[in-house]
Amino acid sequence: MDDGGVTVGVEEEFLLADPRTGAPLARNVEVARTAEHVGVDLQLELTRCQVEASTGVHTEIGTLQQQLRDLRRSVASCAEHNDGRLLAVGIPPTVPHEFPVTDTPRYRRIAQNFGLLAHEQGLSGCHVHIGVPDSETAIQVSNYLRPWLPQLLAMTANSAIYRGTETGFASWRSILWRRWPSAGPPPYFESADDYEGMVAMMLNSGSILDKQMVYWDVRPSVAFPTVEVRVSDIPATVEETALLAALVRAIVVMARKSLADGRLAPAVSAEVLRAAYWKAARSGLVGDGVDPHDGEVAPVPTLLSRLIDHAAPALEATGDRQFVDEAFARLLIRGNGACRQVAAFRARGEIGDVIAEVARATLEGCGRS
Repeated sequence: MDDGGVTVGVEEEFLLADPRTGAPLARNVEVARTAEHVGVDLQLELTRCQVEASTGVHTEIGTLQQQLRDLRRSVASCAEHNDGRLLAVGIPPTVPHEFPVTDTPRYRRIAQNFGLLAHEQGLSGCHVHIGVPDSETAIQVSNYLRPWLPQLLAMTANSAIYRGTETGFASWRSILWRRWPSAGPPPYFESADDYEGMVAMMLNSGSILDKQMVYWDVRPSVAFPTVEVRVSDIPATVEETALLAALVRAIVVMARKSLADGRLAPAVSAEVLRAAYWKAARSGLVGDGVDPHDGEVAPVPTLLSRLIDHAAPALEATGDRQFVDEAFARLLIRGNGACRQVAAFRARGEIGDVIAEVARATLEGCGRS
């Protein structure tokens, strides 16, 4: 199988926290200004407590992983310069009642139209971009990605602790995120025109204010010639982000092979997909999940192994098979971010232990402790 040099890029959203209390820290403008001086372009997120770092465009997962390490290390240093701490966590383990919204015209408009949804945000995800030739391909590839989204969420779940207590979910971020009218798994679209018609309806109804507010977990990118997968919590470690990127790219490669052979994706039931999402958010890497392809209930590691087996020809073609196998094996032993948070919290019931563990994972393998 020829991978065609399929490109990949990643956006990681981070929480800025007080280094003493772990509380969200409203200094994203200051951190972004510091980062600019060292050549790092950070994006401001909806709340003042978050920043987003973006990689360049890569064809090799190894070089992507190195840039992710460099970015986390640099942004953490910029946060420290502003008396803050960088945390790769899906939702703040300890939060105020509301977050200050970043003072830009677009974010002020979102806050005005969506009320407490905007002020209770503070949710951090990871977006993987895979190059595609056109919007029609992006839509058809998205249909192939839909049934795999719950497994990707389960693998990267990293938001188990919220407001100082266990939520009972591995990804509480995904539960809160789906309150937005355009969030969650997208419908199955027959064509790019079908997709654009739905987006036009949402714009006309006011359920979104612009195309950037199409928050579905897979979508054609608004800014780039890519299909964008947005289902994941921000992974705890760089290695987990690289694993996610490698798997997403492999699924896209397999999807494009099927499309080239004239085979469209099956239309997976929305209700089965909804059940699979809920189980993924609840269980994360531990316990059972639902395979949306057939509704079978199986252990999450088994479902993830099926995903890897499905993507194996593409992983061989991209040269990522060994990395994926080794990183997945380490993940099963170590646990994902949600596993780390729960273990740290249950040891002594101290939220400070959770913050410390999240901070360690954020820079794991990045050359600093």
